[in-house]
Amino acid sequence: QVQLVESGGGLVQAGGSLRLSCAASGRTFSSGGMGWFRQTPGKEREFVAGFTGSGGTTYYVDSVKGRFTISRDNAKNTVYLQMNSLKPEDTAVYYCAARTRYNIAAASKDAYGYWGQGTQVTVSS
Repeated sequence: QVQLVESGGGLVQAGGSLRLSCAASGRTFSSGGMGWFRQTPGKEREFVAGFTGSGGTTYYVDSVKGRFTISRDNAKNTVYLQMNSLKPEDTAVYYCAARTRYNIAAASKDAYGYWGQGTQVTVSS
């Protein structure tokens, strides 16, 4: 049984930092097979960060470029999202996801078949 367990969310002031972790169990995912999304009430789940191909290249939604960094520890089957210079508009529930379809763009939530339970990130102004 595949499980993705996120941790590291919380409340932080604008300009602060948080580091999210996502530990995968039940299956080893390729370096290019995991990503982070976020969602706020009434809005679609939005791609935040992920890996391309074999995992050697990272890419981000424009709104977080230069502030967020995705990384992974293959030995631990864990992916991280380091979030710096946080803004109130970053407030959302953040989800880790594992990809199951490679014929769909990696920024599409339809490419991911496994999801964590989500962790709340709240940035106060």
